[in-house]
Amino acid sequence: MTEAQLKICQNCKREFVIELNDFSFYEKMGVPAPALCPECRFRRRAVFRNETTLYSRQCALCKKNLISSYNPKSPYTIYCSDCWESDNWDPYVFGRDYDSSRPFFDQFGELMKVVPVKATMVSSSSKLGPNVRSDYINFAGGNKDCYLIFNGGGNENVFYSRGVSFSKDSSDGYFGVKLERCYETVNVSESSGVIFGQNALGALDSSFVLNVSGIQHCFGCVNLRHKSYHFLNESLPKAEYQKRVAEIQGSYSKTEEFKNRFNDFSLKFPRRANSNLKSVNSTGDYLVESKNLVQSFEAAKCEDCAYLFSVKYARDCYDILGFGYDAELMLETVASGYSSRIIGCQWAENSQNIEYSIAIRKSENCFGCNSLKNAKYCILNKKYSVEEYKRLREKIVNELKSQNQYGLFFPPALAPFAYNETVGQENIPFTKDEVLDYGFRWEDDFQMTIGKETLKPGQIPDHINDVTENITEQILACIDCSRNYRITPAELQFYKMMILPVPRRCFYCRHRDRIKRRGPLKIYERFCSYCKKPIKTTFAPEQPEIVYCEACYQKEVI
Repeated sequence: MTEAQLKICQNCKREFVIELNDFSFYEKMGVPAPALCPECRFRRRAVFRNETTLYSRQCALCKKNLISSYNPKSPYTIYCSDCWESDNWDPYVFGRDYDSSRPFFDQFGELMKVVPVKATMVSSSSKLGPNVRSDYINFAGGNKDCYLIFNGGGNENVFYSRGVSFSKDSSDGYFGVKLERCYETVNVSESSGVIFGQNALGALDSSFVLNVSGIQHCFGCVNLRHKSYHFLNESLPKAEYQKRVAEIQGSYSKTEEFKNRFNDFSLKFPRRANSNLKSVNSTGDYLVESKNLVQSFEAAKCEDCAYLFSVKYARDCYDILGFGYDAELMLETVASGYSSRIIGCQWAENSQNIEYSIAIRKSENCFGCNSLKNAKYCILNKKYSVEEYKRLREKIVNELKSQNQYGLFFPPALAPFAYNETVGQENIPFTKDEVLDYGFRWEDDFQMTIGKETLKPGQIPDHINDVTENITEQILACIDCSRNYRITPAELQFYKMMILPVPRRCFYCRHRDRIKRRGPLKIYERFCSYCKKPIKTTFAPEQPEIVYCEACYQKEVI
């Protein structure tokens, strides 16, 4: 192929472009160019990753009560982490012959329904160590005394967060590292005492801050560097600063009032086209120390990759959602890493040459397998000689190529989760009708209550100093979705320590708000508001923000 190619997505019917570099990668992987656009490919992967929708279940082996990401109505056999990782069951028992007269994905779907699945993506053998007193978590390891955290590790006393690692005594964070005493943060790192902060590095004891670094004791500030005792970007004497902050701190009504005031205030200041750091020749957002990335988000130390989300240390990979770490030549994967030459897999780890498989560890040359470890030359959990494996693999690959499926992720019919249970709905939300039209499932029956509150929002004291221990015995109701929720004793202790008002919204609504603050997983063409140069950004052209190219932002702010 000597030039880029314009194609029509077989699913959404929108145009998309396959560049020359893309063709080179697909040739290297031995797959045809995809018939689906990047967004539709993301959705297919996303329905295999449910992070935050949890259910009460029971381990089918040891009968222990547990928390699981699998709906009780799902057909899968659920094991707790200890049982699933034990030698008390044999995944080869479920092996079966490949039947060339039947569709391969039908046969793999049958295998999925009989092989036990792990209740949540946590591990007692994590490189960060086991989770301690942290049952309500998912895609997480090495955490202590944590509650409702996802895709994070190495934390202690951290609550209601996603993508937060190596942090302590913090809550309601999204995408951050080395936080302490932080609350309601998005892309904040190496900071302490930051409340309602976004895009902050090395900040201390500051609230309502945006695009800042090296600041101390700042409140309601934008684009500041190495400043202290500033209120709405105005330098104040220490006593006056403390007086103004004290008038707001701890009060729910005054915090909400200032939040609206700050949102309006921040629109007066230019924004960077992206929040990338030390990244070269890359498009996307929240890219750290990366090179040659295309339409990628929340990726760190990656190179020569495209269409990544929530990935670290990947090289020469396309379309991967989660994990990475010494990953190379991976295509269409979810939660996979420390591996090479992986195609269409969910959770392949320390493995090579694995295709269309789930939960494969320390293995090589497996196709259509589930929950195998130290395996070689297996298809549908059955062992073969090298020659027979190659012969059958070629048959399956030819079948998938004839259906324009080879090189794509599993079809939606095999998805273990409904679209609105997964990171798909969190990042690319759709209505129920839209989801069904795209061929995904929709779940109406979540494990939750509405209307059971014992304390109405208006009955919660406005100031945290007036809230008593009794609130931990009450059932509250979210002011946005009406979902019932509780305040845990550890959570109340955190609010008291930080002088924060009790939240009137449930975790799920707060989480969605942080994702909205983060921005979409989409790149728009726009012009720099200063020099008018074309830029690529996550700020849509119709949005009111002032957006600068990197050169203009550096001149004005840094």
